[in-house]
Amino acid sequence: MKWSLNELGQIGSMPFQFEEVINVSNSIIKRNSEITAISPAHVSGFFVVDSLGLLGSFSVSVKVTLPSTRSLKVVEVPLNFEVSEYYVSHRTHDLSRFDANDVVIILEDDIFDLDRAVEDNILLQIPTRVLTTEEEASANLPQGKDWEVSEDSRNNQKQKDKDAIDPRLVKLKDFFNE
Repeated sequence: MKWSLNELGQIGSMPFQFEEVINVSNSIIKRNSEITAISPAHVSGFFVVDSLGLLGSFSVSVKVTLPSTRSLKVVEVPLNFEVSEYYVSHRTHDLSRFDANDVVIILEDDIFDLDRAVEDNILLQIPTRVLTTEEEASANLPQGKDWEVSEDSRNNQKQKDKDAIDPRLVKLKDFFNE
């Protein structure tokens, strides 16, 4: 669904409420090849025009199918999140009126595309660590002869490196004891 800023500006200060089911599977899979499937996104919320621009506040509920980061088995991940963003014209040059915490999107051609906004926010919400229920329940990680995998092995190695004394400086360790 697309609206122009002029069209949304004509609604005045009254919120424009909406509830939509958006099918974004083809375009999201093109943008992120790790996603194997995605359900239609249920989006509900409102738009309101204020002194800063167009404020969009909506919630998104969708299920994304991704490979496990440990075993590459298929995992269905439910995503439920809220979005609150300001949309402004590409002719707007002064963004200093916004707070540092405000998300401001500059619209090219002054056209707001709800599908694109939902896609962008879904891609931002995809977790970096995806595990199957069995992998979450099991503490066993892959191992073999003389090797094993541990999720905190890198942190342990950094601590060992930090605690290790440079062999060239070992004699200086007792320098002030004399």
